Amino acid sequence: MIRSLASVLTLATVFGLGTLDAQDRPRAFRGAHIIPIAGPEIPNGVLIVQGGKITAVGAAGSVSIPSGAEVVDVSGKVIMPGLVDTHSHLGSGDGGDRSSSLHSDVRILDAMDAADPGFQRARAGGLTTINVMPGSGLLISGQTAYIKLKQGRIITDLLYCSDPITEICGGLKMANGTNPRGTPPAPGTRAKAAALVRAKFVAAQEYRDKIRAAGSDSSKRPRRDLELETLADVLDGRRTVHFHTHRHDDILTVLRLKQEFGFRLVLQHVSEGWKVAKEIAEAKVPASVIMIDAPGGKLEAVGMSLTTPFVIDSAGALVGFHTDDGITDSRFFLRSAGLAVRAGMPRTKALHAMTLAGAIMLDLDKRVGSLERGKDADFIILSGDPLSVYSHVEQTWVLGNKVFDLSDPKDRVFAYGGRGSNSAGSILHVHEDHD
Repeated sequence: MIRSLASVLTLATVFGLGTLDAQDRPRAFRGAHIIPIAGPEIPNGVLIVQGGKITAVGAAGSVSIPSGAEVVDVSGKVIMPGLVDTHSHLGSGDGGDRSSSLHSDVRILDAMDAADPGFQRARAGGLTTINVMPGSGLLISGQTAYIKLKQGRIITDLLYCSDPITEICGGLKMANGTNPRGTPPAPGTRAKAAALVRAKFVAAQEYRDKIRAAGSDSSKRPRRDLELETLADVLDGRRTVHFHTHRHDDILTVLRLKQEFGFRLVLQHVSEGWKVAKEIAEAKVPASVIMIDAPGGKLEAVGMSLTTPFVIDSAGALVGFHTDDGITDSRFFLRSAGLAVRAGMPRTKALHAMTLAGAIMLDLDKRVGSLERGKDADFIILSGDPLSVYSHVEQTWVLGNKVFDLSDPKDRVFAYGGRGSNSAGSILHVHEDHD
């Protein structure tokens, strides 16, 4: 049966029925302008999803719609991949405390609430993947969590990994500059901050080497150290460092640490990245930029420029965007691309930065970030061009299931605000589609 977008019905399920991770019946969205990111835009496209995956995407007439598929007419709409936010603080979590400046053992996962209404506001903004981090008040504030914004009853339902005990489910949050400075045990100065980090990584190298030397002989292994264990994962490239840094001199300090210890790195914020774009590109380090168009904030970010994404991209480095929610609101994340284009970044690069670039930074690009066959069916349906201020996210889909619908009053409040938009328990609102 062919149905209009507005007629796709939604119902709230009761708590305890579990999550809907994938639909069995093929669903074909036809007639929309499709922006696959991985290739040219398709003016009159067809997107087919089944079992939580994309099974086909292409121009009308080149894609065969399976027999028995549910066909949804999305003529006049725009479909693009779900947005990827490399730096968020949703979930009501926290990280390490002031007893030390270095807390690589702390996991944001252990402090997150799956019922945080911020997750539903993020879905209203078209976000489907986020990297949730501890704060930046410490040199190492803890381990991050890579979250898929599907519906879930508990926080582990939203993780990209299946077992947070045996698997690495995120990166490591680090920071330099003004935030982690302070009185002892905080470093006090920028130079001392770098020295403390360097000493901790040296200790992690020694810890890792002792484990390797011991081999299968458990009697020779050092006593388990959760802090050094995490840093050993970083040294071995199994965990990416997401480094909060603003000033150009602080950015260069981070690049020196990366060169010395060889860890995988994503620069976060890079307010003055335009001053050292050449160095960032030569280090082959990606940069995730926050786009803020209003004055205020911290003094070390006074050199922030809307041209930063364009300049860093032009230098040859991979560029992504993030919200740092609640510094900027997840509901308005698409503005980042619009502001970047306004400041000179090509349209294709700006949309790539909203989606596939972030997925690459989180090592999730084989699953999300573009509309390609075999990838997760994470996408958004827009009322118009994604760079237009008049366009709205009408629907957000994760693993082939609708998780936000602007036409549903229960969801609309999360997009526009009002009574209930800050209420916990949004995980109870799961959409079901019926013939």
